[in-house]
Amino acid sequence: MSEPSSPAAESESHLSLFTLTMINVAAILAMHALPSLAEYGCALVFYLGAAALGFFIPAALISAELASGWEGEGGVYLWVTEAFGPKWGLVAIFMQWVENLPWFAMVLAFAASAFAYLFDPVLATNKWFVVAFIWFGLAISTLVNLRGLKFSAFLSTSGVLIGTIFPCLVIIALGAVYWLRGEPLALQFSVPAMLPDLENPQQLMLLAVMLVSFTGIEMSAVHVTEVKDAGKTYPRAIFISCGLIIILSMLAALSIALVIPADDVSLSAGVYQALAKFFAIFGMPMMAPIITFLVAYGAMVMVITWMIGPSKGIREAATEGYLPELWRKKNEFGIPVHVLALQAVVSGILSIAILFMPSVSSAFMLMNALAAQLYLIMYLLMFAAIIRLRYTHPHVKRSYQVPGGKVGIWLVAGIAILSSCFVFITGFIPTGSLRESVAGIVGYVGFLLVGCLVFTALPLWYFHRSGQRSTRHVQ
Repeated sequence: MSEPSSPAAESESHLSLFTLTMINVAAILAMHALPSLAEYGCALVFYLGAAALGFFIPAALISAELASGWEGEGGVYLWVTEAFGPKWGLVAIFMQWVENLPWFAMVLAFAASAFAYLFDPVLATNKWFVVAFIWFGLAISTLVNLRGLKFSAFLSTSGVLIGTIFPCLVIIALGAVYWLRGEPLALQFSVPAMLPDLENPQQLMLLAVMLVSFTGIEMSAVHVTEVKDAGKTYPRAIFISCGLIIILSMLAALSIALVIPADDVSLSAGVYQALAKFFAIFGMPMMAPIITFLVAYGAMVMVITWMIGPSKGIREAATEGYLPELWRKKNEFGIPVHVLALQAVVSGILSIAILFMPSVSSAFMLMNALAAQLYLIMYLLMFAAIIRLRYTHPHVKRSYQVPGGKVGIWLVAGIAILSSCFVFITGFIPTGSLRESVAGIVGYVGFLLVGCLVFTALPLWYFHRSGQRSTRHVQ
């Protein structure tokens, strides 16, 4: 069973609809993903629509039902455990937690590029600077989260407003003015250009990048016990978040594609390339560093937001005896101290891989690919769980249900499962400079295979080693 909440934790147990929505947007709307999306050019509209219909919206609908029916702490761990037992619940939450380790490094590499552009753009390609910044960012993010949910929720709200939504709106506005002024465009709008090039393996790989940029809608479910009237508030927050994320992502990525040719987009610094070019054209070069600083702040806050969610779920599994006892410890704010410290250390170690990659951009892609593969394993379990729970737990009251009865849940979850399997397979296709040599291809595929096998085997090994059974009441 979960340990009783401390007074401090109880006092901060009311998240509003607005705050919960901002936590969702802060966790998913990713400025660092915009350059990857911009690489599609006009085909972005097709791929974004495919990712939204095939994955993002189904994941949102499924998360809303699961969170409204099972409001206990633990999120995906609770849901998958109810469906398939604690072993697979442990695998699911471990995948959600461990995928953050390369992802933290990726997002902080993006933030490092932003700060580099404030002082010396050459630093953005300096691997040692990027790794040092990642370590610094991990330390700061961990310390901030140790102060509890109230402070990190404030940062999530402020970070998403001034560090993500505002810069997105600035880029969209600049792109619209640029287009209306008749400036030369780096892409041409036409029906053929909007269709996917399915013969291009690089575009298939980029589809995995796009899909993973839409992951995380279920993450805020671990806060469901801190939300008043969670059964109604949580689904509303999810649907509002979906609309904001899809619209802002599409318009901002298209704005970048207007001024930066697809072949010239830097995955780690494309946002700053676009900002610098926009403001130079409009005679306001002094604005680029200001917006760039806000973007860097938003990236840092995104890491802060993601550090606490999965760590609370992994602590729930530890509390039930399926992970080391040390992982159960929490401070007076209800924060799992040792889990936060461990993930910062492991993420820092993974970031060292950047030093051995051809460029910061290729390292950025590698970290993103590993995070995607690990996360998709969790999603496959979550999508399967919603189908099983409709049959095994029909009596559980859900304030929101995926419409259409059992046919509806098979359709929604089935589409999500097929999309996830397709992207998981294509995720092993290397792209960019990694495809230029046999060593690059073998290294890329090998890194992903070893990462997936090791991180999937670890929770299964520890579960059998523990020899314990769940103490949680099954509804």
